[in-house]
Amino acid sequence: MQFSDRRARFNRVVTNPLFRPVSGWVPLWSIVEHTGRRSGKLYRTPVSVFHTADGVAVLLPYGTDRDWVRNVLSAGGGRVKVGGKTFDVTSPRVVPTGEAVGLLRAPWDRLLGHAGVAHTLLLDRAGRAT
Repeated sequence: MQFSDRRARFNRVVTNPLFRPVSGWVPLWSIVEHTGRRSGKLYRTPVSVFHTADGVAVLLPYGTDRDWVRNVLSAGGGRVKVGGKTFDVTSPRVVPTGEAVGLLRAPWDRLLGHAGVAHTLLLDRAGRAT
């Protein structure tokens, strides 16, 4: 098992349950709500979200082959909670992080540019915040 897989499993079992209650309220700790491809169950995954002009960018430090990423791609979107606001997102697409960096404002553009993460998930905002 690769280090990134072990770290992802640790976060899913230990870190995520601890931070899920404050995610969506605290800067940089946000939630992506998505529906399981097979189970149909609603999941809430803590992630780091960065605003773009059209929606949000989510770094994928554990790679693109994660269940939550596949769920969002398969469903064509989901919901994001960031800064206490929840909104629908559509048009998910995985892009090289270098492409996503150009969509962000300072200082996040520089931060993501130096994060060493190969891919980022871009999501377009579909509706008004609730």
